[in-house]
Amino acid sequence: MNDFVKHARAPGNMVIVGFGSIGQGGLPLILRHIEIKPEQITIITADERGADEAKAYGIRFIQTPLTRDNYQSELDTLIHRGDFLVNLSVDVSSVALIEFCQARGAMYIDTCIEPWAGGYTDPNKPFSARSNYALREKMLALKEKYPNGPTAVVAQGANPGMVSHLVKQALINLQKDILGTDTIPKTREQWGKLAQKLNIEVIHIAERDTQITDKPKQMGEFVNTWSCDGFVSEGSQPAELGWGTHEKHFPKDGGRHESGCDASIYLKRPGATVKVRTWTPNYGHFHGFLITHNEAISIADYFTLRDSGKVIYRPTCHYAYHPCDNAVMSLHEFNGKNFQMQERQRVMRDEIIDGMDELGVLLAGHKKNAYWYGSQLTIQEARELAPFNGPTSLQVTCAVLAGIVWAIENPKAGIVESDEMDFQRNMEVMLPYLGPVIGQYTDWTPLHERGELYEEDVDNDYAWQFKNVRVV
Repeated sequence: MNDFVKHARAPGNMVIVGFGSIGQGGLPLILRHIEIKPEQITIITADERGADEAKAYGIRFIQTPLTRDNYQSELDTLIHRGDFLVNLSVDVSSVALIEFCQARGAMYIDTCIEPWAGGYTDPNKPFSARSNYALREKMLALKEKYPNGPTAVVAQGANPGMVSHLVKQALINLQKDILGTDTIPKTREQWGKLAQKLNIEVIHIAERDTQITDKPKQMGEFVNTWSCDGFVSEGSQPAELGWGTHEKHFPKDGGRHESGCDASIYLKRPGATVKVRTWTPNYGHFHGFLITHNEAISIADYFTLRDSGKVIYRPTCHYAYHPCDNAVMSLHEFNGKNFQMQERQRVMRDEIIDGMDELGVLLAGHKKNAYWYGSQLTIQEARELAPFNGPTSLQVTCAVLAGIVWAIENPKAGIVESDEMDFQRNMEVMLPYLGPVIGQYTDWTPLHERGELYEEDVDNDYAWQFKNVRVV
């Protein structure tokens, strides 16, 4: 353990809320790269998953689900000024935990903005109220309430999180190749102007998971390479995407939000039922699910340019995700059961025998058409790099580590999203765990796979319109 770089010293104790695949995979990285003793760490989680891993490291393990009624009393003796809460849970309100930490003077990080249980699927709430957009707007309101509080890093996993840093590095690479310059923007407006100058119309978070196992999915079982509960929760939400200024065709099933930043729209159907076309270097073009994610909104919002209050530039941004084949079959069964979760869930890890998680960002519309930049991490390399991890979890856990390091180094930054952080420092911490990180150009567009068999209404004049990307 002494061979690993210690990036930062923990100023106090650390509480990890939730200990599924990301918690289990993240703990070894925290102990490797943060100066912290096992006795300074406490895990509080809803079930017994990960108890053996915690015991192996000598970490205190409390099995207690946090709820709206008990979270304050359960955390009261665990979180104090200078401590760090690492929220890796599902069904625990991020906003509630952030406010708790702000009041206590403690730092905070999560991988997505979670509501209390049922918040994603409450049939009594309209589509907009169940969206990531609504969750993000509640979080943004806290930024104004606690402008100079202890650092709370919001939505810093692989995606959302790491991909925001990949977008910035991809823009720097495109700037050099297309414009012949290498200036790094220092403000949000400068980043927006660079994206506009390069004519970035579309940003796909393009991910293809090809991991396979020698234990096939069984009937009545949901199988995935990361949290089954997390995937089902976000897949049940309305599909969402940042809506670009180049778009000419508003979806017939689309909706706009009545308040807030107005950077995104939603579709009146769950993301687990919406497919889109995208491309990655290893796999080529494929159909992925348009699963709602915070980065689709935050990236589109971050690069928005306005003139006298009017939006003059914004890229379209959304997730395009093809999970492992077992997860696709699980999702098909889940959809067919009218969105009722299977009785059994299994997160693949030790039984994976081959494959990679190819996760990156596809920036399109510029002079070179499209450019993908990201991580191609195989199961073999992930196992060599860190225990209790596969490619999917390691891409998340190294981003969590980077966020913790950045927060400790910037302890009074208030509430921040990944887009607002130093992308270079985050990349420095993450790169050793991402496997090959490559950039590749492609002449592929969403019109390329069309043939005489297709009778869809497409826009042949503007390739990167969402109506061409969407599979109907």
